[in-house]
Amino acid sequence: MAGGKVSARQKMINLMYLVFIAMMAMQMSKEVLSSFGQMEEKFAMSNVAASETNKNMLEGLEGKAKEKKEKFAVPYALAQDVSRISNSFYAFLAEVKEKDILDRGKFERDERGSLPFQSMEKGDFLDEYWFTGDRPSKRGQAIVDRIEQYKAEMNEIFDKDKSYLKVQQNFNKRFDLSEVENADGKKLGWLEYNFNGYPSIASYTKLTAMQNDVKASESAAYNLFLGNSLEDAITLRKYKAIVLADKSAFFAGEKFKGKVVIGKYENVTPTKLTVKGSDINIGESIDSLGAVKLDFNVGNVGEHTIDGEFTFIENGENLKIPIEANYVVVPRPNSATISADKMNVVYRGVVNPMTISFAGVPDNKVTANATGLVKKGNGKYEMRPGAGREVVVSVSAKLDDGSTSTDKATFRIKDIPRPTGTVRGESGTLKMSKNNLSKVTIGAMLEDFDFDLKLNVRGFSFKVPGQATIKVNGNKLDSRARASLLKAKRGQTVQVFDINAKLATNSSYFVKKVTPVIIEITN
Repeated sequence: MAGGKVSARQKMINLMYLVFIAMMAMQMSKEVLSSFGQMEEKFAMSNVAASETNKNMLEGLEGKAKEKKEKFAVPYALAQDVSRISNSFYAFLAEVKEKDILDRGKFERDERGSLPFQSMEKGDFLDEYWFTGDRPSKRGQAIVDRIEQYKAEMNEIFDKDKSYLKVQQNFNKRFDLSEVENADGKKLGWLEYNFNGYPSIASYTKLTAMQNDVKASESAAYNLFLGNSLEDAITLRKYKAIVLADKSAFFAGEKFKGKVVIGKYENVTPTKLTVKGSDINIGESIDSLGAVKLDFNVGNVGEHTIDGEFTFIENGENLKIPIEANYVVVPRPNSATISADKMNVVYRGVVNPMTISFAGVPDNKVTANATGLVKKGNGKYEMRPGAGREVVVSVSAKLDDGSTSTDKATFRIKDIPRPTGTVRGESGTLKMSKNNLSKVTIGAMLEDFDFDLKLNVRGFSFKVPGQATIKVNGNKLDSRARASLLKAKRGQTVQVFDINAKLATNSSYFVKKVTPVIIEITN
């Protein structure tokens, strides 16, 4: 109250005011406690009725399983599992209420079996038992773990058939143990948010309400197994327009071909998925929307098909949904096309390798024609040009829309350049002793030529100054040439010329005249 000196009368008034406030708070607290108690009684009565109803439905399923075994044997077996799991968890919650709240709080029922609601305002004993600071204690964590166990056991049953999905979703909402944000914006664990700091009657009532959720989930499962579950009304608001193209790549100028359908994504996990003949690991590939991520090599350039199937369990039977799609592989754009317009050249007398393709068109739909052109493989050709100075390569491609696209390129035809004569692998002018020269091999080579061609020497002319020219067959000096060489003097030059060389791979091709070799005698 206000500071300063206060009269005895004012002190009395202030004291009465405090007593009045305390009495009102006490009265309000008892009303709240009584309200919790009334709610608890209603939940308890509802649980008794639900237990009887569920018992009757389970017996009904048993009868149907006997009458129509092929249709109800599996649902009845699942219902028995649901009954066992539900009864076990229901009993666990009853034990928690009895031991953790009534026994530890020392609350006793009256002669009618009713709880002392108005005296169950304290909850500190439960807070100390279930929490350590702001975290669950060993006992508190055990309660959370038991709820998770119950959820896992029920979900294992619902996972057996995808027609159970809606009931499963509602079940998981009832027993959602996610963190909760309080009025201050702080996130609290499920147990702390729902039980820490509450009167014991409130905690007791919440556990009874959870028992009611167990009975409701049990009832929903039985109705589902009996075929009485109501389906969600179909509404187009849940659907999206999905564009399905006939293929995943088109050429400029083509008409788009495809279709638009309505559909929706659903987080329904298949039991099996096969794509292109291989089983897909569902656990690693499926996302939160139920979409499966594919990851495989696309293959060679061209059009390809994706085929496979989803397998689900629905109404106790395998439901297979085929997968059919296609895609087009085009060359990877990782290099530029650079060409020197004046350098399109092929050489006569040799095999000229060529690569011919049409961007975005598979090789089996590409045709190339030219004189001397032969296809060897996927986009690979060989050109053997004949007479003339030019050859035109024409290319046509069959596009997916049935049309044909064409192109062509002109190549100049050139002869193999003039070879260079060699002695001991050396060309031009060189020095050598008579003894070494008499033993060496006469050869010919194509210097700085793009093709690695081997030339065979079949003969040549040999000239020593002051001596007659010797015509030699083969690629080494014969006896006549060696005799002439013996007459050469130191410092004189002898010549190897008129070298007759032929291509090792094409002896019919006329090789240009080979340049001679000059050798200075050193002894």
